[in-house]
Parts: sequence; structure tokens; C-alpha cells
Amino acid sequence: MSQITLKHLRYFEALAHHGHFGRAADVCAISQPALSVQMQELERILGAPLIERGARRIRLTRLGEEFSARAREVLRSVDELSDLARASRNDLSGPFRIGIIPTIAPYLLPAFVKRLSLRHPDLDPHPREAVTQTLIDELLDGRIDAAIVALPVSEPSLTEVALFEEDFVLVRSEEDAGKPVPSSDKLREMRLLLLEEGHCFRDQAISYCNLSSSLPRDLMEASSLSTLVQMVGAGIGVTLIPEMAVRIETRSAAVSIAHLPNPQPSRTVGMVWRNTNPLAEHLTAIAELFREVGVDAA
Repeated sequence: MSQITLKHLRYFEALAHHGHFGRAADVCAISQPALSVQMQELERILGAPLIERGARRIRLTRLGEEFSARAREVLRSVDELSDLARASRNDLSGPFRIGIIPTIAPYLLPAFVKRLSLRHPDLDPHPREAVTQTLIDELLDGRIDAAIVALPVSEPSLTEVALFEEDFVLVRSEEDAGKPVPSSDKLREMRLLLLEEGHCFRDQAISYCNLSSSLPRDLMEASSLSTLVQMVGAGIGVTLIPEMAVRIETRSAAVSIAHLPNPQPSRTVGMVWRNTNPLAEHLTAIAELFREVGVDAA
């Protein structure tokens, strides 16, 4: 087993994650045939198959699934050894893989990356936009270093740092601008447009309107806040969006904005990372940098 190298593990982990030789080869910056050769060599060393090769996708064998989990642990430990050395320096350098949810990324990520580059010129940011559960999974697997999400995530192996609170606002058509602002009970009777499943912002909106037990049959969903706001502008219904999205999403839509009555719906934006990450002190400083961006944008 001493013939197994970190290169084998990284290539196999990429293949296990993407389920496709072409995409995994692109991520690893090698050719598809070269990746195939490496996987055949790894299977030869182990003396057992790790992969079932299909026409379009690959499947892991039972051994492959267990091997993948162990390989992730090894790679995460190796990365943390590198981070241990990085943590000993006065300033951060090298790659920084940060995830951010779609209901925050378009509004704060550009300013954050710009400020991060000014504060840490030797740091190489690698932003990744995805829904919360995907980011948490990738964080636990060691594929990203930290994530900006809505708290809490309630994962014992992750450190959570709350950064700022943000209210939700109601988006209605221009014609409704002068009408009374509906309560959460009244919103349940209106055609409420929501993000599709997987977005934590959808769950927060459903919770505020107390719709969790009985979603309307004619519920309309979208994959982005931009689409929701444009649909409202077309007269299809109403929606909730985070306050940070108002300036960008409403500039080209025939809509009006209203603040909801107390208790106003809101979310806590925060940053999370693995408890074992040696860069915790640096990550705390980066979290404070993101908090500054959020406060400045308010």
C-alpha cells in the first residue's frame, strides 16, 4: 500500500466528486486518458476495483465509497498541515477557497474580494457560489476553507461567527405602493413567489409566513432573486428579498418596496469554518472584513 500517493488520492477524490472522467480531468488539469491510467494504477495497487465505468458517468463500488471517505480525511489532514505553516506567517498567502450563498454573492462578493485583495495582496481568492447544504458538505470534506451563509447551521464540527443582521423586505407591483403593508397572515392569502428548494432564504420566507405545513398548489418558484423580482414586476405576485438585494434587483423592474410590520423577518449572516482549521485566527480577521463590507453596503 506504500505505493499509493497523494496524487492518486487527489485524482480519485476529484473523480468520486464529479462522477465523470472528463470533468474530473479538467479539475485536475490533466488529460482524460492520463486520469484513467492513474485510476487503473490505483486499482492495481489495491487489488480491487474502485469504479464501475458507465457510458456517461461512473459509479463507485462499495470499496470505492469507503475509500473515498478515507481519502477525503487524508487529504483534509494534508491540507491542514499546509495551513498550519500558513498560520505561522504574519500575513496570509496562497489560495483561499470561500463559498457564499446565492442570496448574498451578487451583492457583497465583488466588494469583499476587492477589499480582501487590498488587505492581503498575496492571497488568491477562489470564490464558490452554491446553496447552503452544498457549501457545508464541501466545507466538511475540506474542499473549501470557509463559507458565508445564513446562521445557524448547527453543525458541531464547524465554528460559526455571526457578522450582521439583515431584514427582509416585501416586493410588490408599482400599483400596490400606496396600499397597507400586509401582515404575515395576509401574505399567506397572496400569491407568494419563492426561491426553489435548497435555498435557505426560501425556508426563512416560508417560516415567516407560516406556510411550512401547507404550501399553495399554484406556488411559483425561481432559481434567483432576479427572476422573482421580474415576475413581481410583471404582475404575477409578491415576494420577499433580503434588503441588500434591493438596489441591484429593483433598478430595472416595475416594483415597489415595503418594510414589513414587526416582528420583521430577518436573517443573521455569518461565516463558518472547520473547528480544526489552523487558520482560525486569520479566518476571524477575514470574517471581520466581510462584516465591514456588509455594514458599508447597508
